[in-house]
Amino acid sequence: MNRTKTEGQMPAAPDPHLYNEDLAPARQNWNAYNIFAFWMADIHSVGGYVLAASLFGLGLMGWQVLISLLVGILVVQIFANAVARPSQRTGVPFPVICRMAFGTKGANVPAVIRGLIAVVWYGIQTWLASNALLLVLLRWFPGLESWTQVSFVGLSALGWLCFALMWVLQALVFWRGMDTIRRFNDWAGPLVYAVMFALAGWIVWSAGPSNISLSLSNQTLSGGEALWQMVVAAVLVAGYFAGPTLNFGDFSRYCATEKAVRRGNFWGLPVNFLVFSIITVVVVSGTPQVFGEMLTDPIETVARIDSVTAAVLGVFAFVAATIGINIVANFVAPAFDFSHVAPEKISWRMGGMIAAVGSIFLTPWNLFNNPELIHYTVGVLAGLIGPLYGIILMDFYRVRRQKIDLDALFSSKEGSTYHYQGGVNPVALRSLIMGGLVSVPISLAPLGDISSFAVFFGGGVAALAHGWQSGLWRRGTAGKPAASRS
Repeated sequence: MNRTKTEGQMPAAPDPHLYNEDLAPARQNWNAYNIFAFWMADIHSVGGYVLAASLFGLGLMGWQVLISLLVGILVVQIFANAVARPSQRTGVPFPVICRMAFGTKGANVPAVIRGLIAVVWYGIQTWLASNALLLVLLRWFPGLESWTQVSFVGLSALGWLCFALMWVLQALVFWRGMDTIRRFNDWAGPLVYAVMFALAGWIVWSAGPSNISLSLSNQTLSGGEALWQMVVAAVLVAGYFAGPTLNFGDFSRYCATEKAVRRGNFWGLPVNFLVFSIITVVVVSGTPQVFGEMLTDPIETVARIDSVTAAVLGVFAFVAATIGINIVANFVAPAFDFSHVAPEKISWRMGGMIAAVGSIFLTPWNLFNNPELIHYTVGVLAGLIGPLYGIILMDFYRVRRQKIDLDALFSSKEGSTYHYQGGVNPVALRSLIMGGLVSVPISLAPLGDISSFAVFFGGGVAALAHGWQSGLWRRGTAGKPAASRS
């Protein structure tokens, strides 16, 4: 019989090969603001700033961009709510939830895929944040310029110092646990808002209100061309958040109620993202008048402010924001994912440190500076995100009709709900391959705007494949997972 998880309920007689304290049902004491702060950390970053600015440069009118942003972020909200539910109900993280569809051992496949994506971006984000710190140090201590003349493995001595400092700072926040991460994000997001509002006010005052526009393009599209770019813009927004939304259960598991998750998602996604995007375009549109050229990098913008103190405070805020997004999107995920591979030997902290150390050996600055290499590396991994969405959501909402056997999530006994064939569900793996054969080529091929749809194409194919093989839409087999039928 399936057991419904209640506050503090733990699985009965968990298998030690599938269980440790970090993967077990969590204490649920987060509220809506904590989820709101999670999304602020995810959005209030250099990447989020550049994304918003780029969308306003597509040749669309301001209102068209805002509609596209709203549609795209509402899609993200729908998926975030859907992904959040099983983890909030059980209190377990993303890789454990994957056991329902992939099997207790097969869940390592989606866990490793998500973990590797996070490791790549963790390294890149840490390096980008260290560049911001380098700017601050050179502004305060010009004598350090000589340290930029010596390099090792493609990075200057000062660059190594800044990278190491950012690496250690993030590791310290992470090492203190999820409560510290929650508290860090609770103030980091609002801090960036304070800086952004101040920066926008200064830009408007310096450039003059007449020079502020909600369009960053010299040409304006119309008709079908404009409609297509609106669709592309919405898809780009949804794709940008695909990674952190996939493992959103790693955070929703700590929420006391599903209502709190939904409320936090509402304020953190459509409301927060639209406000942040409007402030971004106000700042960017005024930079040509103030600095003589359009600047789409917020760190470069604040670094050019005449006041050293104001510039340093601004860069500090964006560095804090980058730390926030890096921890929530690229540190927590591999920590749970790698711990899931060997729960007896790898704790959550050890899993996170494996990812952090691995990011150093990637030499992310070299990876980032090789567009072709990063395109293929991230493209292949990211192309599998869509199929994972399709399989996990189809399995939970249609195949299993939202029923969760908590005990079976931690059981390797023959015949248990998620044991399938030796702990692996071949149906899910075949569906992943089918979806990947669609999404990966689309993601890698030079198809222009079409490549942005890879997540949706792959997700749709994988979902249909998983549903069909699991018995949906076939008379007499609905709701009976194919791999578990004798």
